[in-house]
Amino acid sequence: MARQPVSARQATAGSAAAVVAGLALVIGAAAPGQAVPAATAGARSVPNCGAAATAPSTAATRSNAAAGAETAPDTGFTGSPATAVTGSAAQKFSYSLAPEAPIGLWSSSNVTLRTPVSKGTVRLDVTTQGFIAASLLIQRYDEKSHRWVDLDVQPVGTERPDKGRFSFPVSVAASPGRPATVALRVQAIDRPGRLAVAASVVDGHGRTYRAPTRSTVVDRPTTTVTGWPSGTGLVRGGAAKEFELTVRNTTKRAYPALSAGYFAYGQSGGHAVAPKDLVLQQYVPGHGWQRVSLVPGGCDPGMSAQLIPTARTPLAPGATAVYRLRLAVAGGAPAANVEAGVSVGTGDTSFFYRTLPFTIRAR
Repeated sequence: MARQPVSARQATAGSAAAVVAGLALVIGAAAPGQAVPAATAGARSVPNCGAAATAPSTAATRSNAAAGAETAPDTGFTGSPATAVTGSAAQKFSYSLAPEAPIGLWSSSNVTLRTPVSKGTVRLDVTTQGFIAASLLIQRYDEKSHRWVDLDVQPVGTERPDKGRFSFPVSVAASPGRPATVALRVQAIDRPGRLAVAASVVDGHGRTYRAPTRSTVVDRPTTTVTGWPSGTGLVRGGAAKEFELTVRNTTKRAYPALSAGYFAYGQSGGHAVAPKDLVLQQYVPGHGWQRVSLVPGGCDPGMSAQLIPTARTPLAPGATAVYRLRLAVAGGAPAANVEAGVSVGTGDTSFFYRTLPFTIRAR
């Protein structure tokens, strides 16, 4: 299931069902660098509507319960990390953080210890600007299991949503001549802003060492939708409406597994708008307009589709991905107000969504 931006989860009640259903279905189907053809876009197994539903995971990653570690998708920082030492020889404890943390990508971080610690605790106190601290994800690399593991999170208080606290246990026989490092990684999944991290360690012998606060910019690609004005109406059996989704990577990091999707939900007089009622097409250079299959949302009468990738490589810094689309309504569709929209993400995280509502008219 896609991790949607927290701002999307705060959508108004009138459109929340369509937005959540769409984002949950259209993001995260493609493996890194792998294209998803339109014929299979959005394909999912249909849930058993009569069975008890399993609550969707809201964690940053899909956890391995037996190992207590995660199996995250590739989102820009994976594998065994380099054990870079940070700080100077005079610092008993130091902390590093990448200067940029694009939404949906893992960004490198670490702590370096130059003093022995026995059953100690490293603590990361975070302060956010532009997004809530609860949407932040931090993991450490476990050398024994060779896996990334979620850090423990302690609530700071509902009155300060910009504050968060992460921690993990540590025991090392470190010294100035033989520093020890713990690799960390950080990911934001909400909106752009800034993040500041104040790191400290309690050494287990009554001493606390603090590192200077580090900050990073949280950003995302610039995404725009053109050609779909407010109040758009489509006539049953009439001409298609063309619009465009443009994603420009204005960050300094490549975005792997870029995927975009379309979702829609409409119902009137007991009749729901079905996939057969909408004709969604995408322009593919060299191939012309291609039909993009809309897939029903299981128990939900909504529908979604994963758009045809515009490139088979990660979206490099400065590069642009353009999705030319057009939508028409079949002659037998019910007249209804339709909540619809588009979303864009990487891996299993959506970093953009926009509602594109329209009205189906008889003429």
